[in-house]
Amino acid sequence: MKNFNQVLVYFSLKLIEFYQKTLSGDHGVLKFLFPFGVCRFRPTCSEYASQALIKYGFWWGWSKAFGRILRCNPFSQGGWDAP
Repeated sequence: MKNFNQVLVYFSLKLIEFYQKTLSGDHGVLKFLFPFGVCRFRPTCSEYASQALIKYGFWWGWSKAFGRILRCNPFSQGGWDAP
């Protein structure tokens, strides 16, 4: 079962990497449009998700990443938030 969790984490990290290289306003090809970045948090939500997946595994890592995405809204001040 541990190997299956590692496979899920691996594919999740690859999916996040693909998102960062293509669609992300902070990391991707469109970052020149946003010189000060888009994300109000540091590390960005995708970096946070990657760190949480590595640290906590697939299920708990994605639940922490989902919670972070819910906190990323216009009413949030943002700031530094480590997994």
